[in-house]
Amino acid sequence: MTDAQDPSAAARRSRLVVLAGPTAVGKGTVAAEVRATHPEVWISVSATTRQPRPGEENGVHYWFVSDDEFDRMVADGDLLEWAVVHKAARYGTPRQPVDLALASGRPAMLEIDLQGARQVRRTMPDALFVFLKPPSWEELVRRLVGRGTESAEERTRRLETAREELAAETEFDVTIVNHEIHAAAEELVALMKPSPTDL
Repeated sequence: MTDAQDPSAAARRSRLVVLAGPTAVGKGTVAAEVRATHPEVWISVSATTRQPRPGEENGVHYWFVSDDEFDRMVADGDLLEWAVVHKAARYGTPRQPVDLALASGRPAMLEIDLQGARQVRRTMPDALFVFLKPPSWEELVRRLVGRGTESAEERTRRLETAREELAAETEFDVTIVNHEIHAAAEELVALMKPSPTDL
């Protein structure tokens, strides 16, 4: 029986929240705060072909896969979205875990880049698209440089991408300004709670 045939299953199915924003805005940090303080929220783990950064764990922060494995996932239709990010590594969202989380009725979230968000909008237009924005351009630059995980050449490339990404804010349903991590995470989780009209 499908959700369309089972009204109770359709009622249980949750709405996907898609969080995106420019590089170094703190998407991953906000998502980690949500994961730590709201275990009821399911957060997708992306697959990527880039190398792990210090402290990152396979299956927790990302699924680190080879180029060949990523090619297989694309060919088999296993990814909800995927993109080449910063003209370097590929990132993608495994499809099956998203479908299972939504079907279970859990609040579910994707933390992805702008290209990925645009693909998800085409395939899942009913999702809520949230843009995470820095308090200012200067703060975004400070965060990227302070992270210390990229070379000067990569920082320049990421900042060029960030300018383009900031211009996409109008494509989103809601904007959250990331002044402070915990506050941004709480604002994001509040969007996942059903409104009185949904009940």
